[in-house]
Amino acid sequence: MYKKEFMNLAVDKARETMNSGHGGPFGATITKKGKVIVVSSNKVLLNNDPTAHAEISAIREACQILGTYDLSGCEIYATGYPCPMCVSAIIWANIKKVYYGCSPQDADKIGFRDDFIYEFIQQGLSNEKVLNIEQAEKENCLSLFEEYHKNSNTIY
Repeated sequence: MYKKEFMNLAVDKARETMNSGHGGPFGATITKKGKVIVVSSNKVLLNNDPTAHAEISAIREACQILGTYDLSGCEIYATGYPCPMCVSAIIWANIKKVYYGCSPQDADKIGFRDDFIYEFIQQGLSNEKVLNIEQAEKENCLSLFEEYHKNSNTIY
């Protein structure tokens, strides 16, 4: 299969769930070595879960199928440019290649906006109109971090 077929799988899945009222026009296909691992879509409305974006859903399902949290060697085909949350998940999953269909501007034209999140990140996470972040109880939390490090637990 080629890029067109992998993207078409994402489009078809997105259309199916979108028309069922399960989420927006977002689908994602994850492949490895030219083989489809999973095709998923936006399930925000179906699951009442704001994190159930197509890319996140696909990553979760691919990890279950492959039995790993490390998707090195995989590629993801997404109908829309991944939002900041999805970009983060893609990076954490070690996926190194993303193909996307529509741009953030295309999504903005139909009412989906990520610009305020990008602005929040660019402002150094200090825009209290979007989110108030305050450090608390560092010493207690730091002891937890040190315990994890001392026990040589897996870093992922």
